[in-house]
Amino acid sequence: MAVKIITPGLSTTVQDLGRPGYYHLGIPLSGGMDRFALRAANMLVGNDEGAAVLEAVFMGPELEFTAPATVAITGANLPPKLNGEELATWEAFPVKAGDRLSFGFLKSGARAYIAVSGGIDVPVTLGSRSTYTLGALGGHEGRALKAGDELQTGQGAGGKGSIPENLRRQPGNPAELRMLPGLYWHRITADAGKQFFADTWKVAPEADRIGYRFRGGTALDFVPREQPFGAGSNPSNIVDACYPYGSIQVPGGTEPIVLHRDAVSGGGYMMLGCVISADMDLIGQLQPHSPARFTEVSMDQALAARHDAEAALSRLRAHLGR
Repeated sequence: MAVKIITPGLSTTVQDLGRPGYYHLGIPLSGGMDRFALRAANMLVGNDEGAAVLEAVFMGPELEFTAPATVAITGANLPPKLNGEELATWEAFPVKAGDRLSFGFLKSGARAYIAVSGGIDVPVTLGSRSTYTLGALGGHEGRALKAGDELQTGQGAGGKGSIPENLRRQPGNPAELRMLPGLYWHRITADAGKQFFADTWKVAPEADRIGYRFRGGTALDFVPREQPFGAGSNPSNIVDACYPYGSIQVPGGTEPIVLHRDAVSGGGYMMLGCVISADMDLIGQLQPHSPARFTEVSMDQALAARHDAEAALSRLRAHLGR
């Protein structure tokens, strides 16, 4: 079966759970910004949890199907319309040959995941079908979708069911982003550290798959130092280091940037710490101007949160009989 792209939306790409193992070469994980929602969409249509789906940002595409299939939309509240009739999100529904899927206006969240039974069948590149647009790698020709594109799907038996709200996960208002202070925390004063956690930040318009910028909080005060050889003169500069996913840079000490799925792998800005893996999905659902607060946690608390995230997936699987 083929899925025809009538209109592509604002930025729609093919994504799965990413391509681990190449970050040391400068090739990031990529994959769904909200991995929980991606997995849920695939479960609803009977796919493997890591099958390729479409990730739509802020505005949905219009699609036409050439054969019967099962479809589900999860993540952002981006109301789907089948042949003009509005349907529910987080629920599987059938489509027939010639049916058209479009979307209403975004109500909440930022990224919707469109799963089709059988999965989106683009070539596998370095173990993944995910699109890394900055490197023109993977997905459909290494880019966001355009009108006129046709995507093949695999063979799938389809699925059914819905996911109730108590089994979904969405950011709060403000979103709480738990973080571990990092190796460079000592570069800021104790008062600056306390204020960083006390402030409410807002997502800046410069927020994408590479990183989310936040603004509106208090500028950091740095501990005086002598400029190291090989580092820039700004107190936020360091001798180049590796960047983990979720790491928080604060260039010039003013606007934190959380690196996400398409992050660069290293550079010359100190990192305050790292948002824990359990909360990375939440960032992917934040719109510009959304409020957020950073909360300090310990390693034990971060590991407990990861365990809780796995338990949430287990409850979802049990609900859908997987």
